[in-house]
Amino acid sequence: MSSPCDPKYAPAGDVGAALMMIDSRLKSVHDDRTEIDPEQQALTKQFAASLGPGGADEVLDGTCTVIFMFMKWLRLAYEDHDRDVIECVVPNLVATMRRMPKSIRPEVIPTMAGLVVAAGTGLSPNLWRKQYGYWTPEELTPLEATAFLLAEHINRMTDDPDFATRMITEALFAAEKD
Repeated sequence: MSSPCDPKYAPAGDVGAALMMIDSRLKSVHDDRTEIDPEQQALTKQFAASLGPGGADEVLDGTCTVIFMFMKWLRLAYEDHDRDVIECVVPNLVATMRRMPKSIRPEVIPTMAGLVVAAGTGLSPNLWRKQYGYWTPEELTPLEATAFLLAEHINRMTDDPDFATRMITEALFAAEKD
């Protein structure tokens, strides 16, 4: 039976822009540049302004697509070891977000956990979220953090700091060939 949250009904969005943001954040954290960089902040604002009408929605959809792809990879990796992806990923994600109160308000953590559970069970995270209304401003940073934390989880599992972003990049190139 088909679900209205089936990924085939979801727009892919701007996966490239979403991946660029995730990769940039991964690199800055690994380079110990966790303080707010005014130049980076100005570039981010300039980028956001250049998106035009609907551009931010495209990046939101792209981020959800990346989260879906990360969770699909994680599900397959954990299933290879007879483990459940939800059991292995969600508690760690929630615990990490709880340690980030300046960036992530406690009331949005259940939404991010639900988003990851939806993706982990094969549902589109953006369609799952949209059934509860439009994204709130308070959810945008936690959404980015969710994608970042999933990428970091994958990178640690593979012992490769670029594996997660490279995996998505390769999938994009393969899709363009088809």
